[in-house]
Amino acid sequence: MARFNEILTQSASGIKTITLNRPDKRNALSPSLIEELALALREAETCDCGVVILTGAGQAFCAGLDLEHLETMRACTPEEHRRDSENMALVLRTLYDFPKPVIAAVNGPAIAGGMALATIPDFTLATPESKFGYTEVKVGFVPAIVASFLLRQVGEKRTRELLVSGRLMKAQEALQLGLVTQIVAAEELMQSARALAQCLLQNSPQAMQAVKRLLAKHARRRLDEEIEDAIAANAQQRSTEDFKEGVEAFLQRRRADWPSMKAKV
Repeated sequence: MARFNEILTQSASGIKTITLNRPDKRNALSPSLIEELALALREAETCDCGVVILTGAGQAFCAGLDLEHLETMRACTPEEHRRDSENMALVLRTLYDFPKPVIAAVNGPAIAGGMALATIPDFTLATPESKFGYTEVKVGFVPAIVASFLLRQVGEKRTRELLVSGRLMKAQEALQLGLVTQIVAAEELMQSARALAQCLLQNSPQAMQAVKRLLAKHARRRLDEEIEDAIAANAQQRSTEDFKEGVEAFLQRRRADWPSMKAKV
């Protein structure tokens, strides 16, 4: 079993719990955390657990891409941008195709890539205080990879509204959209997630896997093409002047002065 630095794993009573463990960074997605999460999910596929619970340490589920990583990304090569995008796509696709039931126990804000981690699993339990949003456009980025999954969840009109506005929504709205399965009091979140997992463990593992495999098969061919396009768009956007300005403005806590707007004047 692999050793991890930025996640915690625990197995008990047929349930494997994976915890994003960067509470001081609000569990922001660093390259190493993304790699560790991919490895932990691969291990969970073959271990004797029947259900996986994904949650975050501290007051946030996942705040999206790490700010320090955002700063270093401005100097990355196109090849490095693509590799980074591929790694994130791999994690999200692994969650989507995962053969066993996955429960996200969302204990706080789930932003950008963190929202994808929170809503792609089969079940999403969230506290009333949790907030969700794909905020990438606010830093000159494109939420390309998540778009394919969101389209399947809420349809094109709502996907356009959420991705283009970059706004945050409360847990109640996410519930109404079908992105959240249930809202649970913070002090009952993990207990509720484990109770749901125990109910799922009473089902036929083979039958649940067959259902998930069938659903994934329906979407596979188109999803393959869409994610390949998304990886390219994601990597390309990271080389734009708007993205560089957006990251700098975000880190400096100021309003962005978009180069693309100047070019039109």
